[in-house]
Amino acid sequence: MNLTYYGHSCFAIECTSGEQLLFDPFITPNPLAAGIELATIHADCILLSHGHADHIADAVALAQQTGALVICSWEISEWLAKQGVTNVRPMNTGGTWRAPFGTVHCVVAQHSSGLPDGSYGGNPMGFVVATAGGTFYYAGDTALTLDMQLIPRRYTLDAAILPIGDNFTMGIQDAVVAAEFLQCSNIIGVHFDTFDLIRVDHDEAIAAFAERGYTLRLPSVGATIPLRP
Repeated sequence: MNLTYYGHSCFAIECTSGEQLLFDPFITPNPLAAGIELATIHADCILLSHGHADHIADAVALAQQTGALVICSWEISEWLAKQGVTNVRPMNTGGTWRAPFGTVHCVVAQHSSGLPDGSYGGNPMGFVVATAGGTFYYAGDTALTLDMQLIPRRYTLDAAILPIGDNFTMGIQDAVVAAEFLQCSNIIGVHFDTFDLIRVDHDEAIAAFAERGYTLRLPSVGATIPLRP
């Protein structure tokens, strides 16, 4: 399984069964992703962790372009319907969908969720996706939370995709603790460097994880990396 990073918290996972899963599309407003063309992006499923603009800015355009099924909260599904997007599976924390490529389990994220028009975006979520090729956790935007300790009671993770930019989400030190809670040593960082408020020192971040025996990878925008190092 490969991960292609489109900047901020937007990335795609190519499943071994061929499906393309796209998470939290925020590309056209992101100056760091200026080299990414929406027309080149394919998706079978688009997963939205919450309603903030820096996670759903391109959701409508890509849903219409690709015809992908959008997985999101009930409140976001209602907002999408008003934008003409109807191929939607609404979910909420605790729910599991048995998909053609595996399972999608919605887990708690400690954050907020307001939509671009100011309406309520429902509960923010993270996702645990289990496929024949591997199992990974995408935390979405979240603080460090004890609920993360529940995930390894049910899943053995091949990778955890965690926000590390601080200010709006976990910072580096809390993300290291999250890796411990998750019992996962393979971490991919997201939600960093896009804005001044979330810039991080890459060397410091990598070293903080390495001190605990964990690997942190910070992919470049447009790069494709294996889910497992």
